[in-house]
Amino acid sequence: MSDIQNKTVLMSDANYFGDYDAINAHMDSHVPVDVDKAKAEHQSIMQALQSVGVRVIQVPSPKDCQDGVYTANWALCRGNKALLSALPNTRQPETPYAEQILKAQGKEILRLPDGMKFSGQGDALPCGNLLFTGSNYRTDFAAHKHIGKLLDFEVISLQTIPKRSLWGWGKRIINPVTGWPDSYYYDIDLALAVLSPELIAYCPEAFVPSSRKILEALPIQKIKVSRSEATNGFACNLVSTGGAVVMSAHAPKLKAAIEAYGLKTLTPNVTELGKGGGYIRCTTLTLDNN
Repeated sequence: MSDIQNKTVLMSDANYFGDYDAINAHMDSHVPVDVDKAKAEHQSIMQALQSVGVRVIQVPSPKDCQDGVYTANWALCRGNKALLSALPNTRQPETPYAEQILKAQGKEILRLPDGMKFSGQGDALPCGNLLFTGSNYRTDFAAHKHIGKLLDFEVISLQTIPKRSLWGWGKRIINPVTGWPDSYYYDIDLALAVLSPELIAYCPEAFVPSSRKILEALPIQKIKVSRSEATNGFACNLVSTGGAVVMSAHAPKLKAAIEAYGLKTLTPNVTELGKGGGYIRCTTLTLDNN
């Protein structure tokens, strides 16, 4: 497979990283964050990407935004267009900053109708002309048709499983900070990865049965990821050029499966950034989706 995707990405920094506003199921405001370690991890991700030919455009993170390191949630880009996200309450200060940054990159700014949730690239993964798009947690299902029309994608609408009380059998958990439903796969990039337009990796157990059937029926090569590696190792939250994959160091089974397809893997050791519920894919916003 040749290098065909994610050639140019936007990254900020981890200067304001934290978990004091626990806005997703992976976060615990009682667990301290080592910002210096997070900065080092972020640097290692950037260096790994650059080593496989990815062009990284660096910008400062928005001041005092704990999640500003996760640029993937700022927008979804295609060609010269950038569709801005509509983020949870504590992340909304990132939006005007993201708009400013993307305009400086020459992007035409697009928006969804007022009131629609959208988590940007975190919940919308291009795969050629297909777009795997999540729903219910950070992106409204009603937004899917607008996303497809505005950026000319064929949308594959999917939903992951919710976080529930009583070991998965009780009522759905509502996040106390955002007021939105919670899931360990709140963005689809925690449950699915695009390795090339012909190959994806996904965790079947992370999806509701109807979405699992949609994925199983797709005429595309698939690698199945265990629920343990997807949830605890952030296995799917990776960046692939089509020839090389920068991925979690805590997903050995997926790593071996990817290498069996002839792709090179790089595995920077990331732990601290995971306390914010994001990982490698989350720290990069692709600017050159075609």
